[in-house]
Amino acid sequence: MSFSWNCPFCNHHATIDVKNAGSSRYEFNFNNKYGYQAAITHVVACPNPECREYTLTVTLHDNVEASSDQWKDLKAKKTWSLIPQASVKVFPDYVPEAIISDYEEACLIRDLSPKASATLSRRCIQGIIRDFWVVKKGRLVDEIEALQEKVDPVTWAAIDAVRKIGNIGAHMEKDINLIVNVDPREAGLLIGLIENLINDWYVVREERKKRMEDIVSVAQEKAEIKNGSNA
Repeated sequence: MSFSWNCPFCNHHATIDVKNAGSSRYEFNFNNKYGYQAAITHVVACPNPECREYTLTVTLHDNVEASSDQWKDLKAKKTWSLIPQASVKVFPDYVPEAIISDYEEACLIRDLSPKASATLSRRCIQGIIRDFWVVKKGRLVDEIEALQEKVDPVTWAAIDAVRKIGNIGAHMEKDINLIVNVDPREAGLLIGLIENLINDWYVVREERKKRMEDIVSVAQEKAEIKNGSNA
């Protein structure tokens, strides 16, 4: 059995099979209140020869009787990413360190405290806007408003949505008895937007710059060859 996989360390896309992945299963009961449980350890090694890092994940499943002497694992009810500690993508060092720091922390606490993760995503978005677009208005809502004519409508709406969701953790509700939660999936969506913005803005800009520099370099080499032949 093979599957598509993206390495969180080098961002290499690959098809993984038994040569690069494996799992081990531990079933237990010990008279615990949940009944039979199955803990499965999953390991995937990156096939990229320049990387060769591995990921280590543990999933926990309820184990139920399917038929006589036949048991099956239900869908994972808990998942722990041990290596790396979270699904953190590695970005080039030209992305500002402060932005990467907030992004990584938002990833690390996504499952432990989704609301705090969303607040960090909000702060990370503000850092991106201030650094990449050089928009500094004091309040994030004003900075996002100033960005409206600079980006496409869908991206702008998503950025504003991060602000609103992040506000849930950043500000107390007027009615202190009103509890508005953020779940891990929602926090993950905000993290995904940050990853998209870093790729769409920083990475694309740097790649474009590199292509332009390569063109200029080729032109200079040709000019030097031409001048040398005319000497």
